[in-house]
Amino acid sequence: MGTSKLKFAAGSTILPNLQTVYALLQCSPDLSRVDCNSCLVECINDYQECCHGRLGGIIETPSCIFRWDLYPFLESDPSNPPQPTAATKIDPPAPSPSHDQVSNGNMSKLWHSVIAAIGSTVLLVVVIVSVCCFIRRTRSNPLEVSSAKDKVKTDQSIQFRISEIRAATNFFSEANKLGEGGFGKVYQGKLENGQYVAVKRLEGCSNQGQEQFKNEVTLLARLQHKNLIKLLGYCLEEGERLLILEFAPNASLDKFISDSVKRMLLSWERRLSIIRGIARGLLYLHEDSHLRIIHRDLKPSNVLLDESMNPKISDFGTARLFILDQSREITARITGTFGYMAPEYVKHGEISVKTDVYSFGVVVLEIISGKKNSYFSSSGNSEHLLSYAWKNWRNGTPFRFTDPMLNGSSSKELLRCVQIALLCVQENKARRPTMASVVLMLASQSAAIPTPTRPTYLTDVSGREMSTSSAIGSAPTSVNEASMTDPHPR
Repeated sequence: MGTSKLKFAAGSTILPNLQTVYALLQCSPDLSRVDCNSCLVECINDYQECCHGRLGGIIETPSCIFRWDLYPFLESDPSNPPQPTAATKIDPPAPSPSHDQVSNGNMSKLWHSVIAAIGSTVLLVVVIVSVCCFIRRTRSNPLEVSSAKDKVKTDQSIQFRISEIRAATNFFSEANKLGEGGFGKVYQGKLENGQYVAVKRLEGCSNQGQEQFKNEVTLLARLQHKNLIKLLGYCLEEGERLLILEFAPNASLDKFISDSVKRMLLSWERRLSIIRGIARGLLYLHEDSHLRIIHRDLKPSNVLLDESMNPKISDFGTARLFILDQSREITARITGTFGYMAPEYVKHGEISVKTDVYSFGVVVLEIISGKKNSYFSSSGNSEHLLSYAWKNWRNGTPFRFTDPMLNGSSSKELLRCVQIALLCVQENKARRPTMASVVLMLASQSAAIPTPTRPTYLTDVSGREMSTSSAIGSAPTSVNEASMTDPHPR
């Protein structure tokens, strides 16, 4: 126990629902064995008081820490863990919102594997006895446990009653309907407290049980970024599966691109702000969130605008609630919209973050041109948007491609954005930039931008979109607004 390495342990165990829970225990290096044991016992006691059975949280004292969660949060080398910082003791923070209970046997096994690595038989005995005593107490005095649970935020705070949602949406009236996508209809609602929300009424088949659905929603609700639509909660009652989402009063970006009057509200400064916001949101999904999210259906109708016209990406992770096996990098189920899907995805089912990068490039070209991503008439000829953009950029006439409403705007910034967008839609996905590079190029005028190669695109002239059940090489016929999530947390 003389070094920090010997005062650190991490472990994991498989729960009955096949989820893995990870845990970490650590003391500061200056503590003696006895003091370390005492400190960790204090953490476990705090866990029993506030968080027993919760699937994620951190309990910290000035000299030790106990953390557990559903994803492998320890990315650094466990043999060289970070040191706990000395600070004033704080109350245990809210764990991840979920009230699915971890089985007592599995949690005891987890404590055993983690604490054994600390090398303290005394602590192991104390903790196991404490857990067992607490289990008996939960069975004999449920009111006492309920009181302890009230101290922390649980998934009850994101659960809604069906009666609340029916009242908020006027019983899902057509007047409240905002739109309809591949996974169901979306309604505007107003809660009793006056807050406006969007309610997504999920439809279609799902092979998930209620417990797994709640766990998935819980994980998605923890994704927080100013350029993502917030998942506020859910409802699972009377056969309904509802998602309660942040409401965006200015609707979706496509409403502005396709409307010549509304498009006048999009100055270049505003368009650039929207482009940068979308890029930051994708970067968070790809690299900065605890889950690795690949959207797979980024398009203007999935970019919502708040009251200040800030972009918020929607429909990320929705497919996670429907498809269990999403671990493969090659899939036979194609979801997305023609014109926005990367060719390697359509032709071969190859999925990567570069799939979203391609879609982002298409969206940027739409924002700059004010034209929809489809075949359109140019000088009497039918031409695709990407082909038209590439031809004018290569010929040194990029302003023939840009929206005439942007005349007089900063030509340097505008041309940089066209070049960045063309980088994103290159045929070779290895040549496409990451979203981290895109964010950097958009933020810095001094950042070098490589020369793009010819773009590639696949689209259905009829404007049809891939359905959730379309297999590679099959003829798509129906509309889908799905997204895909890699279920392996980081």
